[in-house]
Amino acid sequence: MSWQNERIDMNVYSQGEVDRWVYSTCNLCSIGCGCEIAVKDEKIVGIRGNGKHPINRGRLGPKGENQWQANNSPDRLLSPLIRNELGELVPASWDEAMNLIVSKMKEALNDKGPNSISVYSTGQAFLEDYYTIAKIGRAGLGTHLLDANTRLCTATTEFCLLQSFGADGTPASYDDVDETETLMLFGHNVAETGTVLHERIMDRKARTGKPYIIAVDPRKTLTVRGADLHLQLRPGTNVPLLNGLLNMILQNGAADEDFIRQHTIGFEEMSGALEEWTAERTSEVTGIPDETLKEAARILSETPSLVSTTLQGAFQSADATTACVAINNIHLVRGLIGKPGSGPLHMAGQPSSSANRTAGGVGTYPAHRNPMNPQHLEEMAKLWNVDVSMLPAGPEKGIEEQLEMIEQDQIDVFWNIGTNPLVSLPNRKRAESALKKVFFIMQDHFLTETSKVADVVLPAAMWGEKTGTMENADRTINLLRKAVEPPEGVRTDLDILLDFAKRMDFRDKDGNPLIRYSAPEEAFEEWKEVSRGRPCDMTGITYDKLEAHNGLRWPVTAERPEGTVRLYEDLKFHTSADYAQSYSKDQFTGRALTHDEYADKKADGRAILHATRYNPPSEQPGGDFPMWLTTGRLVWHWHTRTKTGRSPYLQAAAPHGYAELHEDDAREHGIVEGEVIRITSPRGWIEVPAKIGDAVQRGLIFVPFHFGSWESNQAANDLTADFVDPLSKQPTFKQSACRIEKLRRQHLVASGETLGYIAEQYSMSVDDLLKVNRMETPYGIQIGQQLEVPISVMNAPIQPYTPQRTDFKKTPIEEKDEQ
Repeated sequence: MSWQNERIDMNVYSQGEVDRWVYSTCNLCSIGCGCEIAVKDEKIVGIRGNGKHPINRGRLGPKGENQWQANNSPDRLLSPLIRNELGELVPASWDEAMNLIVSKMKEALNDKGPNSISVYSTGQAFLEDYYTIAKIGRAGLGTHLLDANTRLCTATTEFCLLQSFGADGTPASYDDVDETETLMLFGHNVAETGTVLHERIMDRKARTGKPYIIAVDPRKTLTVRGADLHLQLRPGTNVPLLNGLLNMILQNGAADEDFIRQHTIGFEEMSGALEEWTAERTSEVTGIPDETLKEAARILSETPSLVSTTLQGAFQSADATTACVAINNIHLVRGLIGKPGSGPLHMAGQPSSSANRTAGGVGTYPAHRNPMNPQHLEEMAKLWNVDVSMLPAGPEKGIEEQLEMIEQDQIDVFWNIGTNPLVSLPNRKRAESALKKVFFIMQDHFLTETSKVADVVLPAAMWGEKTGTMENADRTINLLRKAVEPPEGVRTDLDILLDFAKRMDFRDKDGNPLIRYSAPEEAFEEWKEVSRGRPCDMTGITYDKLEAHNGLRWPVTAERPEGTVRLYEDLKFHTSADYAQSYSKDQFTGRALTHDEYADKKADGRAILHATRYNPPSEQPGGDFPMWLTTGRLVWHWHTRTKTGRSPYLQAAAPHGYAELHEDDAREHGIVEGEVIRITSPRGWIEVPAKIGDAVQRGLIFVPFHFGSWESNQAANDLTADFVDPLSKQPTFKQSACRIEKLRRQHLVASGETLGYIAEQYSMSVDDLLKVNRMETPYGIQIGQQLEVPISVMNAPIQPYTPQRTDFKKTPIEEKDEQ
């Protein structure tokens, strides 16, 4: 455990002492911080960190400290809504709403069959919900169209693990971060997306000087400022960078040849694909100086232990799965996996997106079973007591593929659970047009931008109002207990799903109800049996045990009653054809392989090294769109702000979007800080204030994606391209082409007017007015001269944030920035 002491972070608003504290887990990012919920007069009034929880020892990030405020927001949905003949959403009873849904489902099944129905869920619900979605979806409706916003977030985690190791489940854990000599943060701005984990890393670094941190990011983020080495690469060049580094590692003689020979296959083909990636070639493509590349390769060659983390900078970029497989390759070539302080730690974004993958609510079948393996389908049919013929088989369909199916009139009903796709999907105007065509069911806590296309809205309970489990980024299963009852008229996600199954009268092959459990713990007990003998075996878990141990990492079995810190310590990988979660895909094209193709590899318990070939981004700057656009998150908000936007503190810290551009680009265009500019891509435009500095490279614009109001024209996903990774089908939000357009009015200089007077009229400084007009001095303006004035100048008051609250020595990057 890295933490040396507890520190109880707390945010409570209560008149008098709270009545009770209820055990829970933070429900925002994927780190999995233990917490307790404050209850007063049967109302949630605050939160405090759980000092005994090993992940955070009482610490909470700013989003976590403020998440409870949304529960008490006055605009909570308290009744189902149905769209009437006038196109308005009006209150309805639960019977009216559910009967309408059931009738539309039966109509779709009758007219077009099971795959005319899609269930699109979230990464913020509970494992018990996801397992129920899997069972209802596959054994009840018979549809194979189960996906979630996890496709946008961390689908690449799953697919890179399937390619290399045969099954999902990230090999390393936070305990390995505590022990490693070297930490590579690849496209992972942990200071803003996982603040408590970053504080944990920097707390250790302050005391010991370790780990040596390599940060890979095209931006100078908060995370980069705490690193020892920054690899500031050009957008879309992750694979060239990794290929170059691995080629230099091999040239340095750092390969663990015994490990490669005994525990891997595919080395010859992999190494052959690296030969073109010399230091000079890699530097030319990535823009990183070759001396910097050689230093990074030296560190990676010599370090006795290595943890590599990844997040959206890897997952939402071109060649996402290939880049993450290349990271796996580095660990396998060096033999740095399955031992303390070593292994890839491909992160999750949402608090329980990993649970959705594990429980089968998306993609593959429950407990890491292969939808193309007849034996695995037989196992599920037996566990669920249904005929195997009704279980859908074959490769999964991601959300972008499902939008194509909607456009082709193949899908009639779309059930959207706990997510806001009309802010989070790329090229959202296309998504809006598609989703208008289906009968759209929306299950949420609030009306959102997606309400625009909803035909039925179901009000769902929030964190603190229900019980269940989540799987966080490092395989930790955490428990969340109900603190208060949901508001009257509101139901939990699980209760809604159970009611739906009952109304549809789903039965097993003996005529019994398909779903026999009625409570979360009962659902978990059934799930445990489904997990038995699989990589994610949880048969040794109970709710009480989770609370007593403050979470457990799977697998948890009779042989491993306290869980598993890291996977593959025995160096036996899940790559036998009969056991693997997937037959994998062609590493370049994404074509799903057959059983025989996979079996012919003869991996049989060895990890698979893949050749990682570079495929540049599909869209490149040029012509009318000469600049790169990239998107991302802020420390102050979560996804589309459905919850964090209802916290006064968080909303005040980051009230609106902005466009971050390099000071040289701003100077070239004559743009000043706070000036509202238009960013245009081939798909749309937004108007946001400019934030100027050196955090981004020249030619790159960064826009946070949280802000998606239809009225404000600040939605980053009005701009983003909807290309997807060929393996994970995750959209490449990080690389689109765009241009800057200035929004200006003309001012005709009148007699007696000075530049100072004119600037004052438009609430500008003289310096800014000079910059806008590319003038050197305020003297010499002429009567009748036309000056350009921004149509609007806004503050972009993004409040600074220091994620760590402990003193630590400045890193080389911070010292360099201060010189």
